[in-house]
Amino acid sequence: MAFSWIVSFATNVVAVFPTSAVMDGTCYAYMIWKNETVRIIYYIYNFVFFYAIILFIFIFCYWRILIVIRRHAKVMARHNAAAGPGTAPTQAQIHSHQIQSNVIKTQISVSAFYAIAWLPCYIYMFLLILNPNPTLFDGFYYASVIIAFLYMCTNPFIYATKFDPVRKVLRIILT
Repeated sequence: MAFSWIVSFATNVVAVFPTSAVMDGTCYAYMIWKNETVRIIYYIYNFVFFYAIILFIFIFCYWRILIVIRRHAKVMARHNAAAGPGTAPTQAQIHSHQIQSNVIKTQISVSAFYAIAWLPCYIYMFLLILNPNPTLFDGFYYASVIIAFLYMCTNPFIYATKFDPVRKVLRIILT
């Protein structure tokens, strides 16, 4: 947690002070670049480091969790096969399959929601990079930020609803 806070803070502080100005009472953050190449490099860095790598980490970590769960399921299947051929699936096998399914659903929902929620912000930044004298509609910026923050607010609920005890409490509260 501390690493992610420090890196994002440092990245923004290094970029915001030299590239921001107040003109005629309006603040222009990240708009006054001395070099166009640096501006493009900053956008590419920001996109790769805070969007693409984060998606890769989501997918990689969930994939590793799924591999461990499947390995555990194979061990349990071998153990049950030793009990006798032709036996019906045990409760443990059914539970293991449910866990695998739950991990896959969580991976897809978290990764897709992150990708969809943050993409408008990066599209807006890309449009600013393409247009050196931006006259973009401010409503698009504010809408994209609200959608991105919505992800941060709803992400804990995605995880919370995947656990049976939390799900039961949420059902009681919401009904």
